Amino acid sequence: MNRNVRFVLLMLGVFACVFAVAFPVSALGQVKNLPKIVDRDELSYGRSYSEWSAAWNQWADSIPVAQHPLFDNGDCSTGQAGPVWFLGGKFCATGSTCTYTAVRSCTVPKGKTLFFPIADFEDSALEENISIHPGDPTFQQIGTLRSVVSSLEGATDIFLQIDHQPVKQLQKYGIYSVAFGFTLPLDNLFSAMYPPPNNFYPEGTYFPAVDYGYYIMLQPLTPGNHTLHFGASWLDITYNLTVQ
Repeated sequence: MNRNVRFVLLMLGVFACVFAVAFPVSALGQVKNLPKIVDRDELSYGRSYSEWSAAWNQWADSIPVAQHPLFDNGDCSTGQAGPVWFLGGKFCATGSTCTYTAVRSCTVPKGKTLFFPIADFEDSALEENISIHPGDPTFQQIGTLRSVVSSLEGATDIFLQIDHQPVKQLQKYGIYSVAFGFTLPLDNLFSAMYPPPNNFYPEGTYFPAVDYGYYIMLQPLTPGNHTLHFGASWLDITYNLTVQ
């Protein structure tokens, strides 16, 4: 064998050993020591993904716009409670200069599971009645609302990176929420997001609403700094996380 060829092969072997030590890879081709994504069909803290999807929407709907973290008006700790913390995309008020891009810093207590949509589509009888199809009883039905949000099924442009490592096969995390009720404050996201004149949403509790989205339940991150980067063709979100 040519001496130069043997030298190249030797150096490749050394590089492969160093790479394997620095970046251990499992049989599935994923870098080890990344936090585990809970399987879509598993329960977390007694709830299914579909139920957590509803809870995520209830959290997002309940926060006044002036303090809302997904309008970038509040800290990521706003409205958080229990073992699961919610993160999310970007909301924009009608008439504002806004792109669906955000880079956020967020401090998360140790041991918190993170739940967030890579992308989702929500609809409710309230929105249909006030802004989209006023007076049409067809759009007050759960089945019709589900057919509306189903347009997000089969999305191919979604992405997720955890600590700069891409996560593959994201389509398997697509889920319909259970039908849910929600409570709006006076300064609510619907009034902010829908254009006038049909954009007055009184505070109160409403039912039904549904959601379809690609949701991720991420087991607790190790203490230190982490990065989540996710979105779709219209959405690009980065969270720089510090786990205490």
